Amino acid sequence: MSIYQTVQDFINIGIKNGAIDSLDEIYTRNQLLHFIGLHDWEEVDNCSSEVDSLALMDKLLEEAQTNNIFTPDEREFYESALMNVITPLPSKVNHTFWKKYEKGPEVATDYFYGLSKQINQVKTRDTARNIAFIHPTQYGDLQITINLSKPEKDPKIIAATKKLTESDYPTCQLCVENEGFYGIGNKAARSNHRIVRVNLNGKKWGFQYSPYAYFNEHSILLNEQHTPMVINRQAFDNLLEFLDLFPQYTVGSNADLPIVGGSILTHDHYQAGKNGFPMAKAVIKEEVYLSRFPEIKVGIVKWPLSVLRMSGKDKMILLNAADEVLRKWKSYSDESLNIIATTSSEVQHHTITPIARMSNGCYELDLVLRDNNVSEEFPDGIFHPHPELHHIKKENIGLIEVMGLAVLPARLKGELAEIEKYLLGQENQLNEIHKAWADDLKARENFTQENVHEKVQQAVGDVFERVLQDAGVFKDNEAGLAGFRKFIDFFNAQ
Repeated sequence: MSIYQTVQDFINIGIKNGAIDSLDEIYTRNQLLHFIGLHDWEEVDNCSSEVDSLALMDKLLEEAQTNNIFTPDEREFYESALMNVITPLPSKVNHTFWKKYEKGPEVATDYFYGLSKQINQVKTRDTARNIAFIHPTQYGDLQITINLSKPEKDPKIIAATKKLTESDYPTCQLCVENEGFYGIGNKAARSNHRIVRVNLNGKKWGFQYSPYAYFNEHSILLNEQHTPMVINRQAFDNLLEFLDLFPQYTVGSNADLPIVGGSILTHDHYQAGKNGFPMAKAVIKEEVYLSRFPEIKVGIVKWPLSVLRMSGKDKMILLNAADEVLRKWKSYSDESLNIIATTSSEVQHHTITPIARMSNGCYELDLVLRDNNVSEEFPDGIFHPHPELHHIKKENIGLIEVMGLAVLPARLKGELAEIEKYLLGQENQLNEIHKAWADDLKARENFTQENVHEKVQQAVGDVFERVLQDAGVFKDNEAGLAGFRKFIDFFNAQ
């Protein structure tokens, strides 16, 4: 296929998805030719012979690079700007989204998700590189991923970034001001980024799909104002309001405290998607009774973390109950279990990771009790992965991990391969941080060329299960269950 046919096919996609009006075809062609370093034109078949936008993107970028239009360091920004040519303006995307919403919420999200993949806002080829497997446990099948999708920055680019003039625009990577932002240095390329505006309880929010998705239709709901994360009654109300708009999704929030929160605490946001998360499938271990809220069902979930599941048809009653659970948990201590609400400096240590979904026509709200206190024995967090697990997972246990999906660092791909060699007695470059773990595996298991890969994956899954158990404030044992019951008694007594 000639490069001119590629240009025409690319423009045809833009016309089809409403980014380019047919009257603007010649204009767009000339702009695109200049963009890739060409200054002439040959007539081609106007009927598209290639409809894969990413394949066309590759060919256009190859031509531009051949013509020295951009350097390898600039590819990320140039690629995003190129895809912006076939990306409808934000006003067009929003108009189309809400027009399709009249036919149903899934019609609207199917449109927006399909567009986000087509224009490479959702980087499907990158996320396809992630390693993923299932790990059966007593709690159900945990989902394990090694995240290989986010590209590592070249050290030279990082060094060059330090020489750039500091800018606080956009303030962070979740701000709406990223929409259409070309990007520079350590600020991501967002020329083709689009956000659907959503109203939640009278406030303006943005809805977008995550570029490096961790699960099916991984989306982000972000406050239009750059304001810190907060878990309160309003947050619960927002999650339930989102379900009214998009009942097909599960939606949740990271906790709002360091250690137990997510990686971005400076911008209020939630995450949603269609993934069948393991925690949603977990059974109720014990039903409990909240004396002031007899209208709703409440139970302790059989899960490594400490989860109260509440369900009911009346949103206001559920909201009132969730708000009271949060307020009581913030003040609750049980020193026999190392659970301390505040320290002598009046630092708050208790919060909740909330997850909401629709189930059998009812609102279902999972409230995960979190505690970010530290001690001499556990300076990184008492209810955080303990030191012997840090070789696999040291990062915060946020919303996604809480729901049973491990997001493990990319370094593990190579490191686990070296562990497999070590276990087979082959020449290896074993990272010292894995030595004790690998020796323990070697002492307990018989490894062969045929089983080593599967057994190492099982061992990684075992570590993630322990990671979640470490994060539970009331452990999944008799003492922990007794402690959970004491908290319920405390709740009902006040």
